[in-house]
Amino acid sequence: MSGKAMKMSTIKQLLRLHESGVSNRRIAKTLGLNRDTVNNYIRKLKTGQMQTEELLELDEPVLKGKFIAGTAAYTDRRFEDFKELLPYLEKELGRKHVTRYLLWQEYLSKYPSGYRYTQFCYHLSQQLIARKPTAILRHEAGDKLFVDFAGDKLEYIDIETGEIVAVHVFAACLPFSDYTFIVAVHQQTTDDFLYALECCLKALGGCPKILVPDNLKAAVIKADRYEPELNRVMEDFANHYGFVVIPARVAHPKDKAMIENQIRIIYSRVYAKLRNQRFFSLEALNQALAEKTTEHNQTRMQRTDYSRQEKFLADEKHRLRPLPETVFEIKYYTELHVGQNNCIYLGRDRHHYSVPYIYIGEKVQVIYTRTLVKIFCENELIATHERVAGFGYTTVAEHLCSTHQHYNNRNPNYYIETARRKSAALAEIMTYLFNSPKPPEVLYKSCDGLLSLCRKTDPLRFEKACRIALNEGEFSYRFIKSLIEGKSLLTEMEEYKPLPLPKNNIRGKQYYK
Repeated sequence: MSGKAMKMSTIKQLLRLHESGVSNRRIAKTLGLNRDTVNNYIRKLKTGQMQTEELLELDEPVLKGKFIAGTAAYTDRRFEDFKELLPYLEKELGRKHVTRYLLWQEYLSKYPSGYRYTQFCYHLSQQLIARKPTAILRHEAGDKLFVDFAGDKLEYIDIETGEIVAVHVFAACLPFSDYTFIVAVHQQTTDDFLYALECCLKALGGCPKILVPDNLKAAVIKADRYEPELNRVMEDFANHYGFVVIPARVAHPKDKAMIENQIRIIYSRVYAKLRNQRFFSLEALNQALAEKTTEHNQTRMQRTDYSRQEKFLADEKHRLRPLPETVFEIKYYTELHVGQNNCIYLGRDRHHYSVPYIYIGEKVQVIYTRTLVKIFCENELIATHERVAGFGYTTVAEHLCSTHQHYNNRNPNYYIETARRKSAALAEIMTYLFNSPKPPEVLYKSCDGLLSLCRKTDPLRFEKACRIALNEGEFSYRFIKSLIEGKSLLTEMEEYKPLPLPKNNIRGKQYYK
C-alpha cells in the first residue's frame, strides 16, 4: 500500500536543506522522513530540468505536479483503453434494458486484463459526472417563482361519510430567499392549480417576473425543450398577473432544483410533524400546513445567520410586482351561431343570451367567465351579459327588432297611454278592460285590434262608436267593430247633428200678435 503524499511545504524544506549542502541522511533525520524517500526526491531533482531556486518559487500545487506524477489509476494503460470506450458506453447506457454489468461483461471479453466490475463502475461514473458539469445559478430578488406538486399526498377524513380523502400538495418557493409556500388541493386540475397559485401570490403579497412550473397538464398542453405550448387558461392567468411562464425542461429537475430541495425539506419539517394528527376538512389541513410552513420559514438556515422569512422580508418582498386590483376569473372560449331568435345558446348553462338582430345567422366568438358572458363578431364586442345558470333567456331590448320590442314592451300602461294619444273614449275603454278580473295578457290582442280600428276609421265615427260602447258597457273588439261597420251608427250620427244657429230674418211669436 502506498503511503500518503508528502506535503509540499515539507518538500520545500527538503530542497532548502539540500541546497545548503546537508546530507540526505541528515535531511531524513531532521524532517522525520524515510531515507529512501529523501533519496527518491533528490534523484527526481537531479533528473529534472528546473533548478532548486525555481522550484522554491512555484506554488504548492504546481510544485506537486513536478514531483508527483498523479494517481496511478489514471496513468495505467487500462485507463487509456477504457477512455476510448466512453462514448460507446454512454450511448449504450441510454438504451432500454442495458445495464452496467452487461457492458462490463462485453468490456471484459474485449480486454481480458481490464478493470474488475467495481473499478469499471467507479471510472464510468467519474467520467459521466465530469462530462456533465453542474452550473452555478444566481438568482435575483423577485425574479422567479418555482412551483411544483409534492410526490407524496396528504389526507383528511370526510366528517359526513367517514371517507379518507387524499389531496395533492402544491409547493412554491422564491429561489433568491428560499421562502416557501404550500397548500393542499383536491386535484392537479387547471382550476385547482390556478387556485393554489393565486393563494401563493396573495400570501407573498406580489408577483414575480417569471413563473417556472413543471410540465404538468394544468399549465402545459404540449411539452417542448424550446417552445412549450401553454394552456390557454394559464396564459390568461399570467397576463392578468403580469408574469411570464417558462416551464422547466422535461426530465430536467435541476431546472427547478430549489423547489425539489424544498419539497424534500417539507417532508421532514411539515409532513412528519403532522403524521399523528387527524383532519376532518381541507380547510383544517391547510391551516395546519400554513402553521408548519411558517415555522419552517422562520427557522435559521444552515451556514447563515438569518431565516428564509427574514431574507424575504428584508431583501425580496419589496422587489415583487404589485398584485392587480381585480381577482382573476377563468375564461372559457367557444364559437356559436346566432339563432333566428337573435340569441346564442350556451350549452354549459342551458341558457340563451341575446345579440343585436342584425347578426342573426352569423358565427360569433364567446368568452365567458364565472360571472360574465362576452360575445364578439369579427373582433368587435357586440354584447355583454351577466352569466346566468339554468334554462331561460337573457335579453336586452335594444337587441330586438322593432316588432319584437313592441311585443316585449306590452303592458296595461303602454296600451292606455297609446290610446289616450288617439282617443279619450278609447283610453276609457282600455282602462275598463284592464280593471276587469281577466289577466292582462288575455286582453293584449283585443287592445291591438282596437288600435288597428282606430288607425283605419274616421276619427269622429270611431269616437262615436266608443261612446256608444261606454254607454252600453260593452267593450269588446267585435262589438265596436260592428258599430263602425253598421248603418245604425251613421243614422244616429245624422239624428244627433246640431241645429243651425238662428238667423235674423226668422219671424217670432210677436209678429203674429
